[in-house]
Amino acid sequence: MRIRAFELQEPVPELREPHALATLRPWVDVSNVGSMTLASLESHLDALELAKLARPGNFLDFTRYRPTMYLKEGIRELHVPNSTITYARPERAHDFLFLHLLEPHMLAEVYVESILQLLKSFGVKRYCLIGAMYDMVPYTRPLLVTGAASNPALQDELERANVVSSDYQGPTTIAYLVSQRAPEMGIETLSLIVHLPQYLTMENDYRGEKRLLEVLSQLYGLPLADVDAEKASEQHDQVRRIAEQWIEQEPRYGAILSQLEAHYDSRVEQGKAESRLSPELEKLLQDLQRRFSEGS
Repeated sequence: MRIRAFELQEPVPELREPHALATLRPWVDVSNVGSMTLASLESHLDALELAKLARPGNFLDFTRYRPTMYLKEGIRELHVPNSTITYARPERAHDFLFLHLLEPHMLAEVYVESILQLLKSFGVKRYCLIGAMYDMVPYTRPLLVTGAASNPALQDELERANVVSSDYQGPTTIAYLVSQRAPEMGIETLSLIVHLPQYLTMENDYRGEKRLLEVLSQLYGLPLADVDAEKASEQHDQVRRIAEQWIEQEPRYGAILSQLEAHYDSRVEQGKAESRLSPELEKLLQDLQRRFSEGS
């Protein structure tokens, strides 16, 4: 069965007012936080395959998303990058769709329309884009999560989950058209973006994954907050030790941390996500990022 550009697995399941959780690579998936979060949810809820692009080459440039060669029982096989969708039917009032989306390079309008048609076909009630971005935030505070919702009632839900309202303006992705057009189809939308310290980047940030799962747990009442908690704790301890060494070697970094903490507290108190640091402080943080990536 086909729904626009997506090929569905047979038999096609009947879902109960599903909520769709999506992540978009590479736009808002730094340190693989969005992908890891969806993978944890899929594992926890025993998700099954539902759909993928029938011809991913119509939308994706394979010189940017490289196919991967691997050996399976001594036989070479090729994995072709694709946008994939799974589903889960927990014992709750509604089901879930999990969308692993790759940002399109071509025919973006058709790509967006295909996603919207699939959401409509399954009677999706809510579309939620999750992910992560780098930001000038202190490692000593809970990771900041920002978000936006398509209606006041949903925005109140976010506030109760300690999600700070986002007033971001600037470059974005064409795939944001899904969030913009979904309310016209009766689908409520929201976004949840966790902000990671830009000067302490990780290949896989389990702290960000845990923080997103905490928010999703509060929104959906699912016991997910302990997923990868041990890895997140080990990672936090690693970051703390490195930062303490920096401060001991260079006292001015302690002053930087104090400024970041004050900046963070102001953002949370005002309930606004976007705010600028001084150019001098940003330059010092860029130096910290370089030192961390070099392992010094």
